[in-house]
Amino acid sequence: MEHPENSAEFKGLTVNSGVVQPSIVNPYLKRGRFRHRRLSAADYVEGILKGDVTVLGQAVTLVESLNPDHQVVAQEVIEKCLPYAGRSIRVGISGVPGAGKSTSIDVLGIHVLENYGGKLAVLAIDPSSERSKGSILGDKTRMEKLSVHPDSFIRPSPSAGSLGGVARKTRETIILCEAAGFDTIFVETVGVGQSETACHSMVDFFLLIQLAGTGDELQGIKRGIMEMADGIVINKCDGNNVDKCQLAATQFRNALHLFPAPESGWTPQVLTYSGFYNLGIKEIWDMVYKYIEFVKANGYFEHRRNEQSKYWMYETINEQLRNSFYQNPDIASRLAEAETLVLSGRQTSFVAAKQLLDEYFADMRGGSFRGQEPLKGL
Repeated sequence: MEHPENSAEFKGLTVNSGVVQPSIVNPYLKRGRFRHRRLSAADYVEGILKGDVTVLGQAVTLVESLNPDHQVVAQEVIEKCLPYAGRSIRVGISGVPGAGKSTSIDVLGIHVLENYGGKLAVLAIDPSSERSKGSILGDKTRMEKLSVHPDSFIRPSPSAGSLGGVARKTRETIILCEAAGFDTIFVETVGVGQSETACHSMVDFFLLIQLAGTGDELQGIKRGIMEMADGIVINKCDGNNVDKCQLAATQFRNALHLFPAPESGWTPQVLTYSGFYNLGIKEIWDMVYKYIEFVKANGYFEHRRNEQSKYWMYETINEQLRNSFYQNPDIASRLAEAETLVLSGRQTSFVAAKQLLDEYFADMRGGSFRGQEPLKGL
């Protein structure tokens, strides 16, 4: 670099030229040296059965991937892990936004690990933005004690537009965690309302966290998520909020009497606790164990597991049909035409959808879209 200060007119002032700056890239670094080796399905299964949480996390990522090649490997991994699954207690934890689900899971998980031992997996579902399609995945930061416990595994996953409070592949993730030796699994849903009950179809015990003093006493008698709950707990029962929590607990107990008796024969209990101050946590887990013992004794535990398997078979069929429809190249090209017709008012939404479906099923029966006439109305 040339320095004008070194010219003759600036006598007595000299600026050194300095040295040539080295490259920011290490010249001794061998490119590709640190690339991860692509694991086979057998490698994933071997790592999962050994309890390797790193391989387990990679397998969960593979299961959640939308890449068709990844899905082929993921399905093979799930199939090989199935014989080792089904030996855990699955607890779904749901509630309105701000109810304290993550804080409650932290203290409840520590209580389970310290008093009952075993291994605990937490599948935390984080809501995805409808605008950016991204997720913060920050639930783990609110589980300070559990996140550093050697016998815990916390996996945040984006909801990615899935309804029901859980992610698209949560049930497959449960299978992988059970094969890895986790005997207690918590599924934390996103903040839900009254109709998001998909979590109920993949857990053994469905715990609903409520708040007191929110002015929603009438909500207690409405159908929906409360009918699915096996236990209702009211959080933040501390300080000046104790009386409100006790009153809310009485109102919820009265509301439960208006619902038909659960198929399990179990009467849902309503408890109060404080997740922040770690009060009433033992009573919550005692309730969970009492329920598990009750339904195992009357045979409902296995019945519910079987019903859940049947439910998810149909859900998988629906998902595969949906993916097959939208990934069909001919349908993809036709969708733009259909949108133009609907937006211009030349065709109703229902007619356009039926026409696309008819063409799709014709192709499934051996026909072809290629060479057909444009959509009616173009």
